[in-house]
Amino acid sequence: MYYIDQNGDKVRPYIIHRTSMGCYERTLAWLIEKYEGKFPTWLCPEQVRVLPISEKYADYAKQVEATLKENGILATVDNRSEKIGFKIREARLNKLPYMLVVGQKEEEDKVVSVRSRFAGDEGQKSLDAFIDQICKEIRTKEIRKEVENVNEK
Repeated sequence: MYYIDQNGDKVRPYIIHRTSMGCYERTLAWLIEKYEGKFPTWLCPEQVRVLPISEKYADYAKQVEATLKENGILATVDNRSEKIGFKIREARLNKLPYMLVVGQKEEEDKVVSVRSRFAGDEGQKSLDAFIDQICKEIRTKEIRKEVENVNEK
């Protein structure tokens, strides 16, 4: 690239390129493309969604959420009066790493039913065991692989 200056000479310009905002946008776009929107747990803005089976278990769901947040886990509760299958399907479409389903049995036994996008239904676990597992995954920046046909479970 050249231009002609006021003396009629051919001069090569100096170009200063500054993209402070563009840099962040490109990095985010690269991460979305690399992970196909399925961010690893440590990078995901919502790591766990607590799904109460019905409104009766909203209080237990809030307790679970509070315990997760106390441990630095990014969690929300879906208290809508929708069917549990719909909530699970929506959370899967949102590509959330973990869903914790809570109902009567879970509240009585003080456990959570764990579903993940990695392995589907992982069964019931105590809340402390789940917190230990996810905190280790976040701390070590582990990238869990998805099991084939996870949607069929």
